[in-house]
Amino acid sequence: MNITFLGTGTSQGVPVIGCECPICTSLDFRDKRLRTSIFISCEGKEIVVDTGPDFRAQMLREKIKKLDAVLFTHEHKDHTAGLDDVRSFNFLQKKDIPLYARRAVLENLKKEYSYIFNNNTYPGIPKVKLHEIDNREFSIDDLKIMPIDVTHYKLPVFGFRIGAFSYITDANYISDTELDKLRGSEVLVINALQHEPHISHFTLAEALKIIDNIQPKKAFITHISHKLGLHEEVEKMLPENVSIAYDGLKIEI
Repeated sequence: MNITFLGTGTSQGVPVIGCECPICTSLDFRDKRLRTSIFISCEGKEIVVDTGPDFRAQMLREKIKKLDAVLFTHEHKDHTAGLDDVRSFNFLQKKDIPLYARRAVLENLKKEYSYIFNNNTYPGIPKVKLHEIDNREFSIDDLKIMPIDVTHYKLPVFGFRIGAFSYITDANYISDTELDKLRGSEVLVINALQHEPHISHFTLAEALKIIDNIQPKKAFITHISHKLGLHEEVEKMLPENVSIAYDGLKIEI
């Protein structure tokens, strides 16, 4: 399995428009963060988790030319706003793109992208197939995927586990039952927005506590705001098995 971090930033991205803080003006490429998304290549399947507003730029940067499915964690715009650009893969592959999400997310997509789903379609719109999932394992052909049900303030969000890889974003609470699904992960990716408490995201300290509980061989922090600090400095604060993810980072399991 190969994973590429397409984006590691929070909803505003980093740098934030108009901000002149040391992080937003940093010259370190690792401090430049598009909206959070990953690309997974596993068992012949090429999958994107979330199509945020930077989806097109991320596909071009990584030279991705094949897309077998999109998994959506939840319906917030920083995770769905790039959906229209899956049409490029329609043209390349001559087929519809499957989308996997819980019912509430699919209903939101139907509303926000009504022109895709109404009966008066026209040439050039995205062609997609909707697949409703719940908190049970599902498969894309032979590839098995386990949803991880987490909470983003009051909003239910899905993380996903594929084999030894687990991915959690936009969360500030994980129940013991769902934590058990993460056990045995070789690699865990989890969100940590900043150091100060936040209403809907884990702080760095909270994320590190979960990592210590799960004990993966390697963990990466994602969905990062400029308030977390400079990549180089925060990296020095972390345990040996934890790293700050950055845009374009590639890992293999």
